[in-house]
Amino acid sequence: MHDDRSLVEGRLKRVLDERIRPAVYPESVPLQVAVWHAPGEPVPVAEGLAAEPEPIEVGASWGAPWGTSWFRVTGIVPEAWAGRTVEALLDLGFDENIPGFQCEGLVYRPDGSPVKGLNPRNQWVRIGAPVEGGEEVRLHVEAASNPVVLGYHPFVPTPLGDQHTAGSAPQYTLARMDLAVLDETVWELVLDLEVLGELMAALPVDSPRRWEILRAVDRALDAIDLQDVNGTAAQARARLETVLSEPAVPSAHRISAVGHAHIDSAWLWPLRETVRKVARTTANMTALLEDEPEFVFAMSQAQQWAWVKEHRPEVWARVKKAVADGRFVPAGGMWVESDTNMPGSEAMARQFVHGKRFFLDEFGIENDEAWLPDTFGFAAGLPQIIRAAGSKWLLTQKISWSRTNPFPHHTFSWEGIDGTRIFTHFPPVDTYNCSMNGAEIAHAARNFREKGVARHSLAPTGWGDGGGGTTREMIAKAARLRDLEGSATVVWETPAEFFTKAQAEYPNPPVWVGELYLELHRATLTSQARTKQGNRRSEHLLREAELWAATAAVRTGFPYPYEELDRIWKTVLLHQFHDILPGSSIAWVHREARATYERLAAELNGIIDAAQGALAGEGSTPLAFNAAPHPRDGVPAGGAGTPADEGRTRLTSGPGGGHVLDNGLLRVGIDARGLVVSAYDLDADRETIAPGSAANLLQLHPDFPNMWDAWDVDEFYRNTVTDLTEVDKIVPDGHAVRIVRSFGGSRVTQVLSLAPGERRLLVDTEVDWHETEKFLKLAFPLDVHAERYAAETQFGHVHRPTHTNTSWEAAKFEACNHRFVHLEEPGWGVAIVNDSTYGHDVTRTVRTGGDRGTTTTVRVSLLRAPRFPDPETDQGVHRFRHALVPGAAIGDAVREGWRINLPERRRTGAGEVVPLVGVDRDAVVVTAVKLADDGSGDVVVRFHEAHGGRSRATLTAGFEVADVTATDLLERPLADGAVERDGNRVAVRLRPFELVTLRFRRAESVL
Repeated sequence: MHDDRSLVEGRLKRVLDERIRPAVYPESVPLQVAVWHAPGEPVPVAEGLAAEPEPIEVGASWGAPWGTSWFRVTGIVPEAWAGRTVEALLDLGFDENIPGFQCEGLVYRPDGSPVKGLNPRNQWVRIGAPVEGGEEVRLHVEAASNPVVLGYHPFVPTPLGDQHTAGSAPQYTLARMDLAVLDETVWELVLDLEVLGELMAALPVDSPRRWEILRAVDRALDAIDLQDVNGTAAQARARLETVLSEPAVPSAHRISAVGHAHIDSAWLWPLRETVRKVARTTANMTALLEDEPEFVFAMSQAQQWAWVKEHRPEVWARVKKAVADGRFVPAGGMWVESDTNMPGSEAMARQFVHGKRFFLDEFGIENDEAWLPDTFGFAAGLPQIIRAAGSKWLLTQKISWSRTNPFPHHTFSWEGIDGTRIFTHFPPVDTYNCSMNGAEIAHAARNFREKGVARHSLAPTGWGDGGGGTTREMIAKAARLRDLEGSATVVWETPAEFFTKAQAEYPNPPVWVGELYLELHRATLTSQARTKQGNRRSEHLLREAELWAATAAVRTGFPYPYEELDRIWKTVLLHQFHDILPGSSIAWVHREARATYERLAAELNGIIDAAQGALAGEGSTPLAFNAAPHPRDGVPAGGAGTPADEGRTRLTSGPGGGHVLDNGLLRVGIDARGLVVSAYDLDADRETIAPGSAANLLQLHPDFPNMWDAWDVDEFYRNTVTDLTEVDKIVPDGHAVRIVRSFGGSRVTQVLSLAPGERRLLVDTEVDWHETEKFLKLAFPLDVHAERYAAETQFGHVHRPTHTNTSWEAAKFEACNHRFVHLEEPGWGVAIVNDSTYGHDVTRTVRTGGDRGTTTTVRVSLLRAPRFPDPETDQGVHRFRHALVPGAAIGDAVREGWRINLPERRRTGAGEVVPLVGVDRDAVVVTAVKLADDGSGDVVVRFHEAHGGRSRATLTAGFEVADVTATDLLERPLADGAVERDGNRVAVRLRPFELVTLRFRRAESVL
């Protein structure tokens, strides 16, 4: 037989495009359209419906950037259409190739009840099936003219990312507003041919099944009269019945399809627009659930559910009913799909606390899975947090984006820093926006790395990023793929159903230990420095507010601000979403984030001040309040007292116009360039700075990645570097040294100081930043030979190599730390701590002359200047604080990291404040002291082992204790939650990095 494969495939494409798809709607009549453009921000539904619109014609321009237009469409169903299925086709000017990234709409009836959302791949509204003829049609569309920020030529700087700079030019052209007859037979034929054509293209050329499909398609096309597609579609479908009914082979890969609409809580749109995106998507999905009995839809991010409840109660009622039916599934159990690298320990825990509690309170549903398809890598402390929240599974897809090393598993156990293991799945379909395309399904089956030992994978199915969700076409394709020869089988299932099956068939999967590092998007650890500083500061202010408010509530009856703290936590957690905290959203998002963090800081400082005032009482005794988890200057952790006098620091002249700082513990040499050429540990008789090198060295790199500007830094940036050694001014500043430099359009002012009695050099840096596409680093070349270093993560630290033996190690050329990085030789180490930065790199070289020792250089990432999606990223003044801590063991690194982030607060009062809870081991770090969320007055204490070893400790409560129980993160008693208590003391034994939450019932609770 001759090979006519390309001939038939070409025929299929043209006939589908030019004859069959246009015949889906064989008859149409125009609707009358009028529009009212809302001034300013979106208006309530009632106001939009009541507004008086003006006529508008198809083909007219509409929609200023970020505007809202209310369209009213009216018409009469022709009498001749009686008995047929009729739909309104409402095309606002969509580009079908970029669903979720442009204009959208939500359709309402005149009474204000929602119908469904309008999206580029979802433009229809059912009028009747069948109609009687003569029906009056009247619909209202709340249309958002969100501009296209990420277009066909991506990453082009644009002013469209902020309403203040976007202008007022109309963005869209009204394309189609019709009533039309839907020919369901032709519609079904389209899906038959699409499924078979896509499956055929995915099969090997020499596969008999491919040729069987080809011949069936050819025969079906022969049956179609191209001048009467509607009259011959049924005949064509009949010729496909046999090939569509052939069952899948028993060994076929099995896909659990989960209806899905990954909705970024902010990204190329502001938070307020996400509220509406969620409403459109949930309206669509609840309508689809009513029409499709096998369909199941899952939505994560409790914040988005809460938005629907608050802002769209009419949609919320439909959502609640669908949840009660078990088909609209709360997923993930987190407040948002957050970044997991940068949120601090407590914040990561509270993502699960607030997320799971919302679903429990609203629906009585307990989430067993963490659902993070699009998060940019996963910190090694996360498995323990997932388990402590009462969950046991994790799903993500993002690791498939790694550019260097293909991840070796799709289903595996992920082991965190404390040894906790979580059953984890990466969907081999390699997208969280699966459309049931045959190529996607075939890729999932081929790509699945567990073949031979497992056969189940999951496919999140629906348009996402900007929302939209699953379409009826996707459901129709899935129905045809349920049991079809040559394809993986597809069935709609909930996440829990999938995980239960997957874990049962693969009880002993391979284990991956340590962080799940994404070999991409590394620059998100640095972009938008003010957003990151706002997050870090908010986390520590929340710690202080809870600690002092709880202490004051127990001691003085101070009213604990339950509602205020709950609201503030949720706001902070929202801003940890994986495109806000990473700095990859439009200018509007980050402008609002800065204002939000300032407002929260003022509110939290007010709570702290009021609680400390209640604790201090009236008096003239100088007091320092120490919110850090370690004693400081004679003041206990979590208490207040008069700090001890630790001596003084001397500042003297150094050689060549330099300076020397000396406090009896460290002697720091600063040369005439303002660089640290010596940091001598006097007790250890050891130099910290590598010979011939200088620390406090600012380095400037070009920064123009191949793509994903705000997200990525590509390794070639290191090929070019400028050391900023020129100095405008270097002068004494009290017992410190002030250095001023200029470069490009920017200016840096640094103050180097050495605190009395402390083995740490403080580096305060102010940068007035006006560079473009540049990367600023702060370098510390250390005379330390270390094959690995420690970087703080949630509830502990992770070790990373300093060498690049393998491609896995080389790919980690930019990584995350929280408050410290620590390097160590046996018996002596160095820590670099910070108050607000996350990105860093560590490299090592061997000196060729002299002692041939090893120089290990830690470089802190300070600022970037990408131009997409925010063209003005980080322009302006920034302030950072770092400290170099010579002679530091890991415990010193932990302590100094907390100290630099929680400066003491001073005031006068009646006398010292005894801590509410004390711990007798530095290795045991208390991360939270608070009152229980249920308002019982119980005291909740969360702590962990922070040094990486086993520890015994005693916790002492500063109040009378009636009972103590170990709980999960949601403060629920654990089945094995008994603790060893002796009065107000609790003895604990901890594994390395083990996390524990204790709930203390007070003998006389203050409610």
